[in-house]
Amino acid sequence: MNRRPGRRLGAWCAGLLLAGVGVVVGCRAADTDGVTPVPQLLAFLPWLLVPTGVALLCSLLARWWPGLVGSVAVLGLLAWYLEPYGRNAEPTGPPLAALRVLTSNVEFGRGTPALVPRIRDLRPDLVFVEECPYTCQAALESDFATAYPYRQAVRAAGSHGSIVLSRFPLRPTAGVRGTMGMPGAVADVRGHSVRLQLAHPMPPLPRQVGLWRRELGRLRAFAAADRRTPTVLAGDFNATQDHAAFRHLLDTGLTDAARQAGHDRAASWPARTASVVGAQIDHVLLSADFTATGARFLRVAGSDHRALVVDLTLHQRG
Repeated sequence: MNRRPGRRLGAWCAGLLLAGVGVVVGCRAADTDGVTPVPQLLAFLPWLLVPTGVALLCSLLARWWPGLVGSVAVLGLLAWYLEPYGRNAEPTGPPLAALRVLTSNVEFGRGTPALVPRIRDLRPDLVFVEECPYTCQAALESDFATAYPYRQAVRAAGSHGSIVLSRFPLRPTAGVRGTMGMPGAVADVRGHSVRLQLAHPMPPLPRQVGLWRRELGRLRAFAAADRRTPTVLAGDFNATQDHAAFRHLLDTGLTDAARQAGHDRAASWPARTASVVGAQIDHVLLSADFTATGARFLRVAGSDHRALVVDLTLHQRG
């Protein structure tokens, strides 16, 4: 029985799979996000283990040894990149204050009715809400007029509106310029100034990769501009640790609260499939003054994002 046609087919399948995955992994290794469709695929880098495993099986069945070696090499690189990125140093100074932070993209305001009881139950000290248009902001300000007397917002329709609610006094700042609203403020946390910045850069859609990269670059510039003041940068970053633009943001000295709490690969989007497959694009990033003692991703009905709640401790700098 002649098996050569079957082997050739297996080798072709393995070669095509390895070529596609290899481009994405190569960009990851080269510390670049490349061009479409690489940035979109990088968001789901861990799931590239599946086609690479299929390529390994096809190479084995076809007895195509170069493909077998290549598949093993790519699997090794993927396993390496599954490790959390960035440093995770613990503050050395004594604790000054404990606070809880919540961030939620409510998808054009549709998740607002479900977010309100979440806020009531969890009682975070700081709330960052993305895609919060006029009606969403009015509902939050009305329901939490007493609990959160301080707020900073970009008042706009659709996905362009955003708001920060706070139990602590706020001093408004210019925020970071972006297509969608990214308000900023300085909070007085029991006598200590803390920089707050909501993050919501444009997603890396096929014709908007350059804009996405520039807006993440502006967030990086904000983080790098003041490394002395404690900083919380929270929101929907439309990026994961497998994107070079996001890693460059972490390189300013920020750490990911979900990583500190042991949830560095928990998915936040899309909410419907996050428990099975998804990407962690919602983050709370912290300067070295903070430790994260807990993190949870929560379903918010009506939104395509999970909310993220983190418990933090602010430390005095050593």
